[in-house]
Amino acid sequence: MTAAPSPEALATTRQSLHRVAEHLLAATRKRATGEITLAQGAGGFRTPPLPDGSALAVDGTVLVVTGAGGDRREHLRTIAQAADFAGVPAGFPWTKYPPATPFEPDAPLTLDEVAAAALADWFRLGQEALSALVGEVAVESPSEPQIFPEHFDLGITAGPVNYGFSPGDDALAEPYVYVGPHQLPPPAGDFWNASFGAYRTWSQVTNTQQALDFLRAGHSSLAR
Repeated sequence: MTAAPSPEALATTRQSLHRVAEHLLAATRKRATGEITLAQGAGGFRTPPLPDGSALAVDGTVLVVTGAGGDRREHLRTIAQAADFAGVPAGFPWTKYPPATPFEPDAPLTLDEVAAAALADWFRLGQEALSALVGEVAVESPSEPQIFPEHFDLGITAGPVNYGFSPGDDALAEPYVYVGPHQLPPPAGDFWNASFGAYRTWSQVTNTQQALDFLRAGHSSLAR
């Protein structure tokens, strides 16, 4: 089991990885395909394969560039350094909506290996639980699990409901799993503990089965 990071290391690592997700990986995919979503990866997150067969991934605190010659790896230090290593432009090419994180290409990325590993484990748990849920609610035309870079969370939509796993944010620093009905306010009852729906933190949900039980409970409550 991955060691627990300090709250400070978790926050700074999450913020730095969010910048990498937006201003490097999602930016590269948007320029190549017009799409911005990312995928859970073995050590964190990745782009789906790009049209030229290449891909970018974050494995812990390391950038992995996959190309015709195999994988190249480089520790993440700044957005500019990482973009130069990958041979891609830095900065999210937003049009209508700005990115959620500032574009500071030369600002140091503050990354803690323990925190990065813990967040990668959280996304892995989320991928397993959401993939199982997708199979159970197939009649609701669920989307596949994907990471939305503006929020830096892993989620799906099934019917009029969002289900997802956040690495934490400004409102709730601890990573959490959530059920967010599109129609608000959420139903009455102890299950629904947030204005957007319901959540449980990673100290309350420690394995895939517990996460799936929570997601199922939210789905059942809304179905009633």
